[in-house]
Amino acid sequence: MEIAWGKVAPVIVSIIIIIAIAIIREYSKTFAAIAVTMPINLPLGIWLVYGSSTKAEMEQFTRSLAFNLVPTFAFVVIAWLAARAGWKLIPMVVAGYAGWGVGLFLLMLLRRAIGV
Repeated sequence: MEIAWGKVAPVIVSIIIIIAIAIIREYSKTFAAIAVTMPINLPLGIWLVYGSSTKAEMEQFTRSLAFNLVPTFAFVVIAWLAARAGWKLIPMVVAGYAGWGVGLFLLMLLRRAIGV
């Protein structure tokens, strides 16, 4: 059995990044926040898709990435507002995901309506 390193390597990199963030947060919450919001998963996703995609497919994939940042930003803003309101972790995350889901749904409707 041969290991498909092109598919395994991004997963290993993701695990290393998660461990690094766990260590960094002990020293600085600011650096941990910067590390968490770095475009880490984006290049990993691009890397995984790139190997088996045409130029047109890559353009479509990266365009979708750009659009899908909007609901992700909504998640962060909602989590921030919930944290400011003193919410506990689980309600904060659930509210963030609810906002993300609504944002994604609205984005999909908008993209379908304008044909993008």
